[in-house]
Parts: sequence; C-alpha cells; structure tokens
Amino acid sequence: MPKPKASLKARYATDKLGVVGTLAVDAGDFRLLASATDTTFVGGLSLNGLSLSIEKPGSFFIDYDVPKQDVLFQFMNTVRVLDKPLNLTYTHEKGVNQTALNGTLVLDPANKLSANYGFDSQNCRLKHTYMHRAKTTFEPSYDFAQNSWDFTVSQKLSDDDILRASYETSSKVLGLDWSRNSMLNGTLKISASVNLAEKQKVPKFCAESSWNFDM
Repeated sequence: MPKPKASLKARYATDKLGVVGTLAVDAGDFRLLASATDTTFVGGLSLNGLSLSIEKPGSFFIDYDVPKQDVLFQFMNTVRVLDKPLNLTYTHEKGVNQTALNGTLVLDPANKLSANYGFDSQNCRLKHTYMHRAKTTFEPSYDFAQNSWDFTVSQKLSDDDILRASYETSSKVLGLDWSRNSMLNGTLKISASVNLAEKQKVPKFCAESSWNFDM
C-alpha cells in the first residue's frame, strides 16, 4: 500500500504569515488530497481553509472548498496539431461561475505558444515562451483586455537555482525573485516587487518555503 505524502508550505509577505499543509494519498491511478491552512486551527479546530481534492494526473482535478461549499473542476487533454502536441486545460469554478480554457502548443523543445481565454470576461491572453540553450527563458505575453504587454526573463543559475525578472506594463510593477528547488531540502522562493507608478516606490518582499514528507 502506497505511503501517504505530506507537504507543508509557509509564506511570509510584508507582515503577513500564511501556512498551508497538504496530505496526499495515492489510490491506483488517482490521488486523494486534503489541505488546510493556519486558519483551520486558530481558536480551535474549524472548517476554515479546508479543501478536499481528487485528481488523476494529466486527466482531471476536482477541488471542493469546504467552508465556501464551492467546487472547482479542471480537465486536461492533449491533442496533435500538425504533428505538434497541444495541451488543453478546461477550468470551471462553480461559485463565481468562471470558466477558462488554456492551450499550450509545443512547437519544438525551445518554443511554446500559449493562449488563455476567459468565457465570462471574454478576455484572451497570449504568451510565447522561448528557451535559449536550456538556461535562459524569455516570455513576452499580451493581454487583450488591458491592451498591454508583460515581459519575463528567467536565468537558470544551477540545477537548483533560478533567477527571474518580470515587468507588467499595465500596472508598472517590476518584480525580481530567486527560487531554489531541492529534492532534499524542499523549495525556497524569495521575491521583491516595486510599483514604478507610485510616488513612494516602496519595495514589497515575500518569502515562500515548502517541505515534503513521507508518512
């Protein structure tokens, strides 16, 4: 019988600390998950921040938010277009009645084209991902609703470390983050961002860390 796997994620952002714990159990081709936040245990055990999920990797994911009694459905599939793989993801969130379709066409190992369409907002977002020599990744994207471009550049510093810079032209937010993904020590991400449109350009900082355990 497969052993349950647990993960713990902590996030600190400008005087706010958040903790999320997840328990996953493999059941054949399916995975059962239960996640809770720190609000679940504040002032005694409660249903706040509790969600239950079932997924079949690469096929579907269903998440139930217990306190909100809200359900999120996600279905994935891959089709061939001109002998190229097109990965499709359909997402519907029942509570807010939002539906989105995301598609990623893999042109070659270095180039991908992605599109996201929201049926409720009728907004479309396009993105091109280009990887140069398996170390530097450029991701320009265009938001039709905002009529604006976003730019992201990522540099792989080592097998575990990635440095990423981003700029959103609509909000004029400049971001920089460093992340480390280690099989032994978990993941760590430190981010900083500043809004260049504000008179007082005060940077905002965020740190995230997660750990995985076999139970």
